[in-house]
Amino acid sequence: MTAPVETAPVAETTVTTYLRPIDRDGLMAFAEKGRNNPGSRGTNVVKTVCEGQYRTLSYVGDHTPVVVDEPLHLFGENTAPAPGEIVLAALGGCLAVGITAVATFKQVRLSRLELRLEGDIGNPAAWGAGGAQKKPEDMGFQAIRVFVTIEGDATRAELDEIVQQANYFSPVANTMRNPIPFQIALAD
Repeated sequence: MTAPVETAPVAETTVTTYLRPIDRDGLMAFAEKGRNNPGSRGTNVVKTVCEGQYRTLSYVGDHTPVVVDEPLHLFGENTAPAPGEIVLAALGGCLAVGITAVATFKQVRLSRLELRLEGDIGNPAAWGAGGAQKKPEDMGFQAIRVFVTIEGDATRAELDEIVQQANYFSPVANTMRNPIPFQIALAD
């Protein structure tokens, strides 16, 4: 009969994986370019084509079209997100870009970044098709809430500072917060 072999306890280790980083040197060069020309602007171009009912395809560059529809209760086919949901997705994407950029600038590695966006919106005007008479400021999103789950090699206070800085400088968030010139006309 052999004696039992004693084994040393195995220490548990925690392995943290980080999100795929962006090019910090490229970010710093982009930031310098902005400091040197603070009035610079670009133009985003989207072509939206209606397929029928409320389903549309929006073409952006050479990417797969962004599909938009309305739910069944709003007379759509419910084949894709509604326009308001796409707006929230754009805001979430922009905030995530900003959070990633600010974290990279501050040399904080992120291991998790998730945003949950909620927007209170109604359509009593029925898109202007005979519904309630509303003023523009009383239509569209009336409140938006963003909840950020973020983890990385920084304190909670530092991570909150990153989120707040990204929010302050977010082009999409600022588009939603601030009135901007808007025009619509028939194409030639």
